[in-house]
Amino acid sequence: MALLETSKHCQGSVLGSVNPDLGSERQTASFCVERLTALLDGGAEQTRIRRAVVEAIESDPVFSRENQYFQTQNERYEAAVRKAVHLQKKMHEMGWTENGPEYKYIYRALSGDVAFLLHRVFMRSISVLGSDRQIAKWIPLATQHKLIGSYAQTELGHGTYLQGLETTAVFDTATQEFILNTPKISAMKWWPGDMGRSATHTVVFAQLYIHGKCYGIHPFIVQIRSLQDHSLCPGVTAGDIGPKMNFEHIDNGYLLLKNVHVPRENMLSKFCEVRPDGTYVRQGSQQINYFTMTSVRISLISDEVLTPLQKACTIAIRYSVVRRQSKLKPGEQEAKILDYQTQQEKLLPQLAAAYAFHFTNDYLQELFDKGYREIQRKNFDMLPELHALSSGFKAMITQHCTAGVEICLRACGGHGYSLLSGLPSLYTKILASCIYEGENTILLLQTARFLIKCFMAASAGQPVPPSVTYLAAVKHGKCPAKNKLDFLSPDIYTEAYQHVAVRLTSSTAAKLQDLIQSGVKKHDAWNQCTVQLVQAAKAHCHYIAVKNFAETVEKLETKAGIQKIMKHLCDLFALHGIFSNTGAFLHDGYTSAAQMDMVTAAYLDLLAVIRKDAVPLVDAFDFTDKSLNSALGSYDGQVYQRLYEWAQKSPTNQMSPAYERYLKPLLHNTLSKL
Repeated sequence: MALLETSKHCQGSVLGSVNPDLGSERQTASFCVERLTALLDGGAEQTRIRRAVVEAIESDPVFSRENQYFQTQNERYEAAVRKAVHLQKKMHEMGWTENGPEYKYIYRALSGDVAFLLHRVFMRSISVLGSDRQIAKWIPLATQHKLIGSYAQTELGHGTYLQGLETTAVFDTATQEFILNTPKISAMKWWPGDMGRSATHTVVFAQLYIHGKCYGIHPFIVQIRSLQDHSLCPGVTAGDIGPKMNFEHIDNGYLLLKNVHVPRENMLSKFCEVRPDGTYVRQGSQQINYFTMTSVRISLISDEVLTPLQKACTIAIRYSVVRRQSKLKPGEQEAKILDYQTQQEKLLPQLAAAYAFHFTNDYLQELFDKGYREIQRKNFDMLPELHALSSGFKAMITQHCTAGVEICLRACGGHGYSLLSGLPSLYTKILASCIYEGENTILLLQTARFLIKCFMAASAGQPVPPSVTYLAAVKHGKCPAKNKLDFLSPDIYTEAYQHVAVRLTSSTAAKLQDLIQSGVKKHDAWNQCTVQLVQAAKAHCHYIAVKNFAETVEKLETKAGIQKIMKHLCDLFALHGIFSNTGAFLHDGYTSAAQMDMVTAAYLDLLAVIRKDAVPLVDAFDFTDKSLNSALGSYDGQVYQRLYEWAQKSPTNQMSPAYERYLKPLLHNTLSKL
């Protein structure tokens, strides 16, 4: 089944005819590309809405990303603000609302190149942590952009460890105000997006003090700039933190507070409240303050992590069927580089991971929605599981996808290193995802803490949350696979992943117990186990991802070839994990060396099978050329012409003042001696 009519998917192609080396790949698709796109979008109607949003945004010149690779930091920031302001007008014009079906597609259509992203986090914090009265006051103001919000949590001296934050908020019963201070340099807020130049208000996380007693971290709405002339408010010092690896369009800022007064009603108080007399009242779990972070972590997986990997796969795979290099067989023309097994082994596992994590994200989103409904009913039981899964998967998926984007870049050789390929900016952008919203090692250790706790509970016969019930089912068998085809059975490989996850969690729990029983203090024992705890958390997440992918594939309809190709990708994702971590699977003899040879054979066979559908599989992600913004990855495959055309636009091709100042005197001086 070939791809549906070409013109629909060829938006933004500037050169017309499709390179025959790329076109031929689309003629032999084993599945219906349009059906797969609809599956990824959650239905054909969602695909229609998304494409309509993309079309509306890409046809508007204000949102153009042309020549972006040649812009300075100030130009990028100004363009991002211009787009953010214009977006409000566009949404009104199109009848799009924040709660409408189109909203989630706007960010993707803009490729994230828009200011005020932290404004969304500001609003989400108020919606989740604010009282009904606070929501009624602040959300309409924020929605109408009567103010611009940010989210000030990270400090110069503290990031992931929230309890260590040093900003203080002291309640003054006489004035009914909180007095906020950043008492030393390390307490300065550092990194919040939109704070450097744009935000008028921010949610500040600070240690709450009442009558000299500390009640821990709480969120406060603080005005930092005048709504009249944008000047800084009294006691506030703020600015931009300077150049970064990427995100030049975002004005990440710093914030110093000196005796800044905010009214009592500005502490977000859905779950905690300070009464006028200074009485502190808590309802629900203290962990609720972490709920916003959980929600941000899950949403960033699809927006900031999956999309760059999907784009990188699209660029690298399309380029790999256009690029010909060396001869596979004497006397024939040079081969497409994707026909080399080594190139397949670089790129196809990244493609399989992009699909696997898409379905993992669906699983997390479903769990989050369920958890949110429970929290609305003041039931916090799901919070520990939700926190553990969102932390572990944020770490696992960002690490996998960042490595994947780098592999795609390197697989494109020298041209991949050009900014015009689109790959360097995807890489420097996704790299940040390993660091923000929780540093990955810390997050994996939070997942591990949950695993150890659940393992102990399961061992004692107590009930545990659904995602970890497998920890109770300790089996001491061996892998039953007899030949390489057995390793294409989801039951066989899922069981192997489960075995490794249980082994790593149980052995680390045993080591921890042994250390404590031998007299080592609890925190020291924990620190001596952290490398293995991280391994256990990764194994748990990898197991859930494989199991979820296999279960998703099983439920797919068999027609249009979708289930078959998804099964191949699921097998590849699972076997790549075993092939890349042989030690973990061989460790206790669960899998034998002979079986590992079977895994390798099955894995390498799959590369050749998926190779045939590689281009249709990336076409199904349905990125327009304008969205990819890549000279290597365009739909028409006219790589060399586009690289040359785009290079002509570079300001560096105008006469440089360096000639008159330096080159001319140098050359003329040398010439005179000649």
